[in-house]
Amino acid sequence: MSGDSEEKAMTAVSVISMLQRQLQEEASSGWQLKCIPQVYVPKEAPTADGDAEETNGDASKEFAKHSFPVINVPSTVIEGPRKPFPEIFFSLYADQEIESVPPTSNIASSLLRDAVVDTVNILDFNRIVVAKLLSEIDCFWAPGTFVKRSTAFDKLRSLQAEAKPTWKPEDVVIDSVFSQLFQLPAPEHRLVYYHSLITESCKIAPGAIAPSLGRAIRFLFRNVDSMDMELGYRFMEWFAHHLSNFEFRWKWAEWIPDLDLSDLHPKKAFIIGVLDKEIQLSFAKRVRDTLPQDYHPLIPASKEIESPPFKYAEDSMPFAKEGREVLGLLKKKAPESEIQPVLDVVHSEAVNHGVEPLIATTDVYMTAICSIGSKSLSHALSTIDRCKERLLALGPQSEAARRQIISSVFEFWSEHPGTAVNIVDKLLNYTIVTPMSVILWALQDHMDRGRALAKSETYELISITMNKVTTRVRQVLRERDNFALDFSQRQAIDEALPRERQGMRDLFAAVEDGVAGVAEGAQDEMIERFDGEELEQTMIQGWGQRWAKVWRRKAIVEEGVVGEAAIGPLKEAPAPPEAVAEPVVAPADDDMDRVE
Repeated sequence: MSGDSEEKAMTAVSVISMLQRQLQEEASSGWQLKCIPQVYVPKEAPTADGDAEETNGDASKEFAKHSFPVINVPSTVIEGPRKPFPEIFFSLYADQEIESVPPTSNIASSLLRDAVVDTVNILDFNRIVVAKLLSEIDCFWAPGTFVKRSTAFDKLRSLQAEAKPTWKPEDVVIDSVFSQLFQLPAPEHRLVYYHSLITESCKIAPGAIAPSLGRAIRFLFRNVDSMDMELGYRFMEWFAHHLSNFEFRWKWAEWIPDLDLSDLHPKKAFIIGVLDKEIQLSFAKRVRDTLPQDYHPLIPASKEIESPPFKYAEDSMPFAKEGREVLGLLKKKAPESEIQPVLDVVHSEAVNHGVEPLIATTDVYMTAICSIGSKSLSHALSTIDRCKERLLALGPQSEAARRQIISSVFEFWSEHPGTAVNIVDKLLNYTIVTPMSVILWALQDHMDRGRALAKSETYELISITMNKVTTRVRQVLRERDNFALDFSQRQAIDEALPRERQGMRDLFAAVEDGVAGVAEGAQDEMIERFDGEELEQTMIQGWGQRWAKVWRRKAIVEEGVVGEAAIGPLKEAPAPPEAVAEPVVAPADDDMDRVE
């Protein structure tokens, strides 16, 4: 793409340090603040010798100065609902050769960003109004601040040479929205809000927003291998969601050279992940038809089968006859008393063949449930709900059987791993599988010598699991400090908090243990059975390092919210304010109120 081939990733700077430098620079230039509309512009009045001098309208040389009220900074800062974390100034376009947004040295970058971000985050209840306001951002700033809307990026170079404005209002808007979409540790609103806001902006002003958005997408894709992994997955989810709103149209031909890369390369992994998510939002054939021929191997014909085949339909499979019987009984909604004899047969045959009996019966039972639920997610939920008693009983009997439930789901939905993740998410809600069993299944049993870390479904599965746990701990903390509850109830919650917190810490430690070995190249399978090239091993280690960085950060953030040092001892509810008796005023002795 012309004009943006030389764009490079800017160095992320602290918002506070950047603002300090900008204020110092603005003070040295006399506080011009050129981007702010001037309500009063000094006039030039001729003097006796014919020269002009500035006046304030009444021929006086001195401008009237008004004192601002004193600002009292409280000694104790009242903490808001969001924990304060260091903030960086994230920008896609800043500090490039051609200035399409204010440079970070100009205070306008902070003023414009602050105005747009406040508009986006405060008016989140109406994304359409927000998109309309953002499309007219150039109307609210001083004339000459922005270039004309929809100006082609290629024209900015000539405008810059002529010392004319080059800041594109569309770039400022997209830059600001992406700064919120990519905010760490978490954005202020749900990610889908920012997704929908960008979609509405494209619908309101397609000619202006679409080119800027295209440049942003290309910029992010070029740098996806150096992006923070969590932000890379946010980009992936947004991109797939965005394309689904515009008939999956994109210039995929630009990325054809990247298809020759290894599946472990971040760019190739990004493309594979986007296509998988597009299929989740639509269906394989439709997505395949929007792609050039070079991409078709990434969407094989097997992905077009919406309902996967039941593996026990093949007589060559062990326990095929019993598997079909269990499937038929579950379809007829037969009671467990009729299903148990069939599973007993599987149990005895498994013993004869040297197979773990509980693993075999669990696989037969769970695969049948997946087959019945393959019509839709609601079918899957109703079947799981009907069979949950047996599934809940498996965990206490065998941790291996509990993990086999997850294996059966992913094996059945091997061509649609996103669906498997959704089903495991529901199994977590039913407590049929535990968060620890999911973590160990993904990062221990199915690590595939570290290659699993490059798959989007692995990150999605771990993220969903950990989010449930951290949300639960935060809810416990919130109820602990809920003064509307009795103190005895809050004491009981306070006693449960350390247990919940320790469970969360154990999970973070399990994730750390799972990825640290890959990051260091010291994972057992990588050492003993690595069969790839040295470059491939380097890429696998890179994935391990990216995973470790993300989950260490998440653990630190949660400690900052629910750790012992962050919450302090349990406090009594504050005493209610004393009621002040209102003086009783006697009614006026008015003739109109007098009763004769």
